[in-house]
Amino acid sequence: MTRPGTSLFDLRTPSSRHPGLDGARGLAVVAMVLGHTLDALLSPELRANAWVQHYWELRGITAPLFLLVAGFAVVAALGTSKESAGQSFVRRARRALLLLFLGYLVHWPGWDTAHALGWGEPLRSLVFAFDALQSIAVSLLVGAAVLVLARGTWTRAVALAVLAVGIPLASTWMWSAATGWPVELRQAVGMPGARFPLFPWAGFFFAGALAAHLMRLLRPGWPQGLAQVALGAGLLVLTQRLPSDWSPTSAWLVAFRVGQGFLVLGAINLVPQVLSRLLAPMGRSSLWIYVLHLPVVYGWAGTLGLAGRLGPTLGLLPALGVGLGLLAVCFAIARLWLLVRGSRRPSPDSTTWRARPVPISGTAARSGQRI
Repeated sequence: MTRPGTSLFDLRTPSSRHPGLDGARGLAVVAMVLGHTLDALLSPELRANAWVQHYWELRGITAPLFLLVAGFAVVAALGTSKESAGQSFVRRARRALLLLFLGYLVHWPGWDTAHALGWGEPLRSLVFAFDALQSIAVSLLVGAAVLVLARGTWTRAVALAVLAVGIPLASTWMWSAATGWPVELRQAVGMPGARFPLFPWAGFFFAGALAAHLMRLLRPGWPQGLAQVALGAGLLVLTQRLPSDWSPTSAWLVAFRVGQGFLVLGAINLVPQVLSRLLAPMGRSSLWIYVLHLPVVYGWAGTLGLAGRLGPTLGLLPALGVGLGLLAVCFAIARLWLLVRGSRRPSPDSTTWRARPVPISGTAARSGQRI
């Protein structure tokens, strides 16, 4: 479990924390690095194969899973104290600002491009591209504020439900309303070609937050894992009964991906911990793996990456080899940075496997275990 104040990414490794959420992050980061590498390097002939198209569809769960786990972790890290959200707000705000800075940094196009384009909308569209880190950062800031303001159990549940459901439903309207706004805001709110706009992507974050708030009434471990699987399966059954809509503002698509995400998260919480622990270190290093691999694959500041130097020309095995090698190098650098900073020390406020469930009817519930 992540410590209070963290969001999607964390490098700390307190030995008492359950690797379930980190395992889900680890699985997602492996899929992300391999997916980006294959996308950059696979030859056109291989891309035409049906199995590659199916793989692209499956890979679509990676980013939603990151945001889902981020929201789940933020709420699950809170104790029963009504003051805990306020006490952790500053830490979460600092974390969000770091994610914003890194998110915009990795998309810096370089001074040559800046001089060539001038300070117009084309350059601003590049500089202020709203990617996954920015979406998580803003969702984290909004979520932290909601947790501070909505202090009651049911008040908080209603507020999170409004955000989880309302954001996807309002996405089409928000994209239309933002048409005449500055490009920086349109990138963030939603526009054609935007990568991870808040509408509807913040819906994944708050769906995870709402689920964590409600599931804390269950015993962590296999009961919560079964509940996550049941919730995921229920959402998938529901979406199968509704007309499919794969458009970028689709509430149906958000529900479909949330269902898939809860199936993955539930499965990881149900498997023996020895298996999830294999992926947990990768999940705890996911921020730096993300930041390191993007420039290598796609280039940075005018310097070509693998996509411009090797792709798309490689076969499956060479491309997989490059992806696995890149993943290993980024993970090693992240772990080295962790050692240099001395981040192996468990922090005093780190969230352990022991949980404090939500009090019911004003009385404190018996302590359980937290995922």
